[in-house]
Amino acid sequence: MAAAPRIALIHATPIAMEPIQASFKASWPDAHLVNLLEDSLSPDRAAVQEITPELDDRIFRLADYAYRSGCAAVLFTCSAFGSSIEAAAGRLPIPVLKPNEAMFEAAIAQGGRTAMIYTFPPARDGMEAEFHEEAARLNPSATIRSYLAEGAIEAARKGDTETHNRLVSEVAANLENFDAIMLGHFSTARAINSVRAVSSIPVFSSPDAAVEKLQRILA
Repeated sequence: MAAAPRIALIHATPIAMEPIQASFKASWPDAHLVNLLEDSLSPDRAAVQEITPELDDRIFRLADYAYRSGCAAVLFTCSAFGSSIEAAAGRLPIPVLKPNEAMFEAAIAQGGRTAMIYTFPPARDGMEAEFHEEAARLNPSATIRSYLAEGAIEAARKGDTETHNRLVSEVAANLENFDAIMLGHFSTARAINSVRAVSSIPVFSSPDAAVEKLQRILA
């Protein structure tokens, strides 16, 4: 029997770690996970309007470290560094996944009219751009509208999951005429059951979709 693959999970904030660990535990418990946390990345990204060359270099160095440590794939869990992760993927001979690419694929396949609930404003523009890139490839008529769950990420950072989930689900409860709801960050995935309780629209999270895609490409 082949050994379980070694997969690097690269985090820019601690609140992204538990949701992806839970998704692997539920769907792929045999995977050998390597966690790399660089928690200065998130505040440094929030402090600038655009991703800087210095941030690009830091993202690549993390991915390169994972490759040199023997990982078969890399999954970033912070949604604010899409262009940097794309650049890293082009420089390494192993799969390097952006946090949301698998979720975007799944949501677009659901029908195309997609709502995204996000909690970290600096990530919005980049995520929308990535969605449109996937849509151009899969379904050019697909659309996205983004909704901020204000205060949710601050609650999560304080360990107040109940408030985080309530704020996210309050946004979801008001969404209508969409084919899919996406929870925009790994940290937002902790609200998936709360969102499903208030909406009949199919709900997708980044961690679950990413684990499923990694299973496919590493099979």
